[in-house]
Amino acid sequence: MAALSKVAAALESYRGRDRLIRTLGYCCQLVGGILVERCPTQSEVGTRLLAVSAQLSHCRTVLRLFDDLAMFVYTKQYGLGPEEEDVFVRWVSVLGNMADQLYYPCEHLAWAADAKVLRVDSARWWTLSTTLWGLSLLLGIARALWTVQRLRRRLRSPTAFTSRLPRSKRRAMEAQMRSEALTALSNLADLANAVHWLPPGVLWAGRFPPWLVGLMGTISSLLSVYQAARAGGQADAASP
Repeated sequence: MAALSKVAAALESYRGRDRLIRTLGYCCQLVGGILVERCPTQSEVGTRLLAVSAQLSHCRTVLRLFDDLAMFVYTKQYGLGPEEEDVFVRWVSVLGNMADQLYYPCEHLAWAADAKVLRVDSARWWTLSTTLWGLSLLLGIARALWTVQRLRRRLRSPTAFTSRLPRSKRRAMEAQMRSEALTALSNLADLANAVHWLPPGVLWAGRFPPWLVGLMGTISSLLSVYQAARAGGQADAASP
């Protein structure tokens, strides 16, 4: 019952609901793609699952129409980053925030063009929004890997600072390393799909079958759900 209550509480939040919609959408695409490609007798079921996946993806696109303000507030609050933070991390984060901020209006224009609200070329805006998403993912991967290496050096350093590091602090650093590694893996899976959705001729663009897109998205989504659940568990443990 406690687990059910936590799931219900997560679904009350926008981010929690978005994670569920994303996970279900990619799972439907994974299973539907496999059925369509490898089980001709089950192709009708597979086609329906792919249709559900497309609708869930469209649902997330519509919901993102309202994300600009939240992203702007976050970008403004972060600014150029806290001075005590690593310089590389700060500037990579700033560039990532800029890419994310520009991503939303580009996607909105693409959506509006597909919906016949605006008379513009939707393909151009979809390409630009996907490129910005891919850039943000690349920057996120770089930030995560840099952080992992920096924490690893601190933990393995033979200096007096490291040798006197409290056990609780060491465990916190190790937990952060695992979290950053999972973030890098999740972003890599999303980056594979981002490249696939770029115009043909760019690396492996357009070459993924539906089931592979679903697999990459499912991996990324499940990692995101796991990290959110883990963060929630740590917050509960820390609360009095």
